[in-house]
Amino acid sequence: MIFPKAIENTNSFIMKLFNIKIKAFLIVVVITAIGFAQDIDLPNVKILATGGTIAGSAASATSGSYEAGQIGIQTMINAVPGIKKLADVSGEQVANVGSQDMTVEIWLKLANRINELLASDDVDGIVVTHGTDTQEETAYFLSLVVKSDKPVVTTGSMRSSTSISAEGPLNLYNAVAIASNPEAKGKGVMVSLNDQIHAARDVSKMNTTNVNSFQSPIKGMLGGVFYGRLGFFREPNTKFGNTSKFSITGVKKLPRVDIIYAYADMAPDLIDMHVKAGAKGIVIAGVGNGNMTDAILNAAKKAYEDHGVIVVRSTRAATGWVLRDNEFKDKDYHTVASGDLNPAKARILLMLALSMGEKLNDMQELFYTY
Repeated sequence: MIFPKAIENTNSFIMKLFNIKIKAFLIVVVITAIGFAQDIDLPNVKILATGGTIAGSAASATSGSYEAGQIGIQTMINAVPGIKKLADVSGEQVANVGSQDMTVEIWLKLANRINELLASDDVDGIVVTHGTDTQEETAYFLSLVVKSDKPVVTTGSMRSSTSISAEGPLNLYNAVAIASNPEAKGKGVMVSLNDQIHAARDVSKMNTTNVNSFQSPIKGMLGGVFYGRLGFFREPNTKFGNTSKFSITGVKKLPRVDIIYAYADMAPDLIDMHVKAGAKGIVIAGVGNGNMTDAILNAAKKAYEDHGVIVVRSTRAATGWVLRDNEFKDKDYHTVASGDLNPAKARILLMLALSMGEKLNDMQELFYTY
């Protein structure tokens, strides 16, 4: 016989259990809704991958030899703990090469894709993964032709993804943190490795293997980033982005510009060889303050007078300015002083200037302002 009291207790227990389950269900629903709302509020960052050491793979964790551009972008994203708490990240493989094999064709493809993405309200920032050998060149090129104030950050690593103490995951994490931060707007294209933030125009790779290879030796870094927390020390002081006059709309290729490394007793026919090969401009990585032999100077003068080839004087020295009219009058030889642009970046500026039909009389001002 079931007693009425027992039945009452059983019903009460069932109701309490039911209420607990309902409350638990509601809590789960609320937590899920909150998490969903947080996901909606996260900034959208697109990661465009081009390969490089950060996507490289070695035979062992202690091998200095590796093959660049072996790891796909989604694998790289999945290997970074917490990256999806910073932003709604998604990846796209633009190329997968060692940066020594970077080309103007890839530059144009990358820049056009960045402009397309940043024109959308759905994208708040861009990260570009890139090999370190030519990263400063790609970053500077992008800084001149990307038409947006939204953050664009290039990053990479000095150690391959399979190496012991590989720094790529943290560099990628920090780059996403920068690209998703409103404070990074309006600062042009930035380069971030090893907890540092650099302006694309000012940074150079200063060491072959050190993780602290990227430095801005003349102007100093823009800021720092530490496990996603960042701060800026200064602002860029040259034209870039929306203030840049350069455009790649409809551009399929750029004029050929070559670099010649200066040394003692160099032969003047080096200039002639590059002119005959089709160079429309030449950058001399000069000695000291952009100097070169008298024979080379005269060859440069002849290259412009006979073929319209513009010669820019940069320097093979690691730091410093190349001044106009220092040991001779640039006007007398039709040469242009590069200021603090190194030879690789002077080449990029000259290529873009020539592509837009800029003449010799306007070149020096461009090197002062860009």
